[in-house]
Amino acid sequence: MAMSSFLFLITTLLSLLASFAVADGNKTLGVTYDGRSLIINGKREILFSGSIHYTRSTPDMWPDLIQKAKQGGLNVIQTYVFWNIHEPLQGQYNFQGQYDLVKFIKMIGEHGMYASLRLGPFIQAEWNHGGLPYWLREVQNITFRSDNEPFKYHMKKYVTMIIKKMKDEKLFASQGGPIILVQIENEYSTIQLAYREKGNKYVQWAGNLAVGMNTGVPWVMCKQKDAPDPIINTCNGRYCGDTFTGPNKPNKPSLWTENWTAQFRVYGDPPSQRSVEDLAFSTARFISRNGTLINYYMYHGGTNFGRTSANFVTTRYYDEAPLDEFGLQREPKWGHLKDLHRSLKLCKKALLWGYPSVQKLGQDLQAIVYEGHGACAAFLSNNSTYMAKTISFRRRNYYLPSKSISILPDCQTVVYNTQTIVSQHNSRNFVPSVVANKRLSWDWEMYTESIPTFEQLENKATNPLELFNLTKDTTDYAWYSMIITLGRGDLPMRANASPVLIVASLGHALVAFVNGEYVGNGHGSHLDKSFVFRKPIKLKEGPNHIQILGSVVGFPDSGAYMEKRFAGPHRVEILGLNTGTLELTKNRWAHQVGLYGEEAKIFTLGGLNKVKWTKIEGKRPALTWFKTYFDAPEGNHPIAIQMNRMGKGMIWINGQSIGRYWISYLSPLGQPTQSEYHIPRSYLKLTGNLMVILEEEEEARPEEIKFVVVDRDTICSYISDIHPPPVQSWGSKNNVSEYTANNRKASAVLTCPDFKVITNVQFASYGDSIGICGGYQYGNCNAQATKEVVERFCLGKHTCQIPFDKELLIRNWDPCPNVKKSLAVQVKCGFK
Repeated sequence: MAMSSFLFLITTLLSLLASFAVADGNKTLGVTYDGRSLIINGKREILFSGSIHYTRSTPDMWPDLIQKAKQGGLNVIQTYVFWNIHEPLQGQYNFQGQYDLVKFIKMIGEHGMYASLRLGPFIQAEWNHGGLPYWLREVQNITFRSDNEPFKYHMKKYVTMIIKKMKDEKLFASQGGPIILVQIENEYSTIQLAYREKGNKYVQWAGNLAVGMNTGVPWVMCKQKDAPDPIINTCNGRYCGDTFTGPNKPNKPSLWTENWTAQFRVYGDPPSQRSVEDLAFSTARFISRNGTLINYYMYHGGTNFGRTSANFVTTRYYDEAPLDEFGLQREPKWGHLKDLHRSLKLCKKALLWGYPSVQKLGQDLQAIVYEGHGACAAFLSNNSTYMAKTISFRRRNYYLPSKSISILPDCQTVVYNTQTIVSQHNSRNFVPSVVANKRLSWDWEMYTESIPTFEQLENKATNPLELFNLTKDTTDYAWYSMIITLGRGDLPMRANASPVLIVASLGHALVAFVNGEYVGNGHGSHLDKSFVFRKPIKLKEGPNHIQILGSVVGFPDSGAYMEKRFAGPHRVEILGLNTGTLELTKNRWAHQVGLYGEEAKIFTLGGLNKVKWTKIEGKRPALTWFKTYFDAPEGNHPIAIQMNRMGKGMIWINGQSIGRYWISYLSPLGQPTQSEYHIPRSYLKLTGNLMVILEEEEEARPEEIKFVVVDRDTICSYISDIHPPPVQSWGSKNNVSEYTANNRKASAVLTCPDFKVITNVQFASYGDSIGICGGYQYGNCNAQATKEVVERFCLGKHTCQIPFDKELLIRNWDPCPNVKKSLAVQVKCGFK
C-alpha cells in the first residue's frame, strides 16, 4: 500500500472512531462536528455547496438561481459578505436592493437549503479592494490584516454588526435558521509570513473573536493550517483530494470551501475554462478520501456591476460556472455535476458510517471502499492521464477511462464515471433583438468632455498626486494638468524630429492630451499594473498645457500591505527638445477628481439636461458621452449588449451602471476578452429606456452596438457504448443499487429549458461524427435512419429519451459495420 493511501486510511479511521461517539438520532438544534462530518440538528450530512453572491445578481434573479442550484443537487449556498458595499462610508450602512443580505439568506432557507456565510471581512473574491471599504485606508496608523489595534477595532465592530443582524433575524441553524457555517478571514496563510509575529497573533485574535460571537454553528478558516480550536481549517484549490493535508485535529471534518469551477478572467485574457470531467474527478476524489463538504466556487459567477470588480477583472465573472453569467444552465457542467451528486448520495450511508479500506489494483489504479453497517460503496480510480484501463474488482471487470473515477454505490454497479458524460450538452445563443435595436442605428446623441487647463483646476501640488488617494474610490478618473512655456529655440527645427511625451505610471490607464488635443492612451495589465506611455506630440511657442486623465480599473484585492498600494502617474518628461530632456514631474500640477459628466450625473434623467447633446456626425473625440433610448427586448430571456466598434468606458441603463467595458484591450488571440455585457431585466421599463455610454477613446461607433437576447435553446447529447444508463435511472433498495427504469441500456436524454419543446432536429448521427454541441459535423460513417428515429422520439416533446440501440438506429442496414459508433444529437427548443 502506498504511503499516502496508508496515511489516508489511518486518518479516516481515527476520525471515524471519534464520530461514533455522536448518535445520529440526536435532535439537538444547531450544528456540531466531529472527525467525520458536520452534524446538523443531530443528523450527519454530505454537503454539496455552491457560491452564489447576492451582489453579483439582482433580487429578481435570486429565486431562479437558488432553485437551479437545488435542482443541480446542492443543499448549501455559500456567499461572501461585502464590507465595502454594506458600509461604503464609515457608519453609513446599506442593505437595500441587491445588497439585502437578510433577504437573500432567508430565501435560501425558504428553498429548503442551508447557507454558508463567509464574513471575511477581507474576502478577495476579485472584488474591489478585496471587500474592504476605502475609508479604512485613511484610518490613522492602520495596517490591514495584522495585529494592529486600529484594524482590529474596526474589524470587530463590523463582524459584530453582521452577526447581530443575523441573530436578530434568527438566521443561524442554532436558532432554526439556514446558516450552518461561518468563515472568519480568508486565505490568510498566503500573506501571514509578511507580518511575522503580528501575523500569528492576528490569526489567534481573529479566531477568538469569531468563537466569542456564540453563533451556535462552527467557524472555519480556509487555507489556514494553524486555525485555532475549535475553528476548522479548510482547503481551497483544484485538487484538494490530493493536496489537502487534512484538518489540524482529528476531531475536525475535511471540508473544501473552494473547488474552482473555472478561472476568473481579466481584461487581456483569452478564453479559459475548466472541464467538467476534471471538476467531477476532483470532487469524487475528495469525497472518497473522507471529505463531506465541497463548495463550488463559483456555482453562479454573475456580473460585477458598476465599479465593483478588482483591478483589471472583467465585468463578467466566472461565466464558465455551472450557471453562466445570465443564470442559464451551462451544459454539460450543470448536468454532469448533478449526476455526480446523485450518485454520491446513493453512497451516503456507507460514506458516513462505513469503514474505509484502500486497495491498489495496478499501476495508477486504486479502489477505495467504505463498508459496514449494512452498506458498501466503492470508488474505482484510474489516475493515468493518457490511458484507459480495464480492472478486476471483486471478481468483476470494469472499464475505466483515463483520469477517471467510477462510483459503485453497492460495490458492484457502476452508476457514474467522472469522465463519461451522460447528461446533455448545450450551446449559448445571442439573438439580436428586433424591438430593442429599432432605433440604435440612428438615434444617438453625443456630448464631449472639455479638457481642463491648469488654471481651471483648484487642487494644486508640486508633484502628480497618488491616484488611489486622490479618487478615494468615488470614481475611476482624475485629471492631472500642468503648463510648460517654450521659446522658439526650444522646439525642434528638423522636419523628421518631434518631441515625445513620456509618462511613467503605476497604473492602471491614462488618456493624454496636449493643448486640448488627443495624443493617445496607454494602460498596464493585471500582471503588471505599471506602464510607460510614449507618444510624439505637437508643441508650440509659448504656454503649452499637458493634460492627463489617469484612471484605475478597480482597487487591488490581494496581497500583504494593501493599504500601501499606489497608482497613477509618478514621472513625466518630454524628450526631443533642442534644450534636451525636460523633466516635468516637479513642475507643479493641478488636479480634479472625476469627469464633469459624472459630477452632473448626465447618465440619469435628472442630469441629462445639464449638458448640450448634439447629433452624432463627423469626428468622435476621446472622452465622449453617447446617449440613446430603446424599448425592452421581446420575450423574457436574459439581455446583453454587444459593444461592437467601441473602445473603453462604462455603460449606464436608466441611471444604473452595468459595469466597465473594454473592447480595445485584445487578448493574444486578437479578440476582446469580453464582448457582451449583461443588462438585468429588472433595470428596464417596457419602453423609453435611457442608455448612456462614456467612451474614453477616439472614433467610437455606437451605431454598431446591438442588443441581444440570450438563450441556451440548442441542446445536444453524445452517447457511446461505454456510457452507463442515466444516473436518474438508479435508486437504492436495502443498500443495493437498483435500476428503476424499464430499459437498462445507455440512452440520449434531452430536456428543453423553460417548459419549451423540441421544435427541430438539427443534427443526428449514429456513426463517427465530430465536433461539439452547436457545431457537430458528419464523419465518414452515418446511419441514414438516425434523424428519422430521433424525430419520432423527440419532436414536440419537452423531454425525450433515445435508446442507444444499434438495431433501432441502423434500421437493418449498417453502412460501416467495422466502425465503432456513437450517437450525436442536436435539437432546437422553442414554444409551440
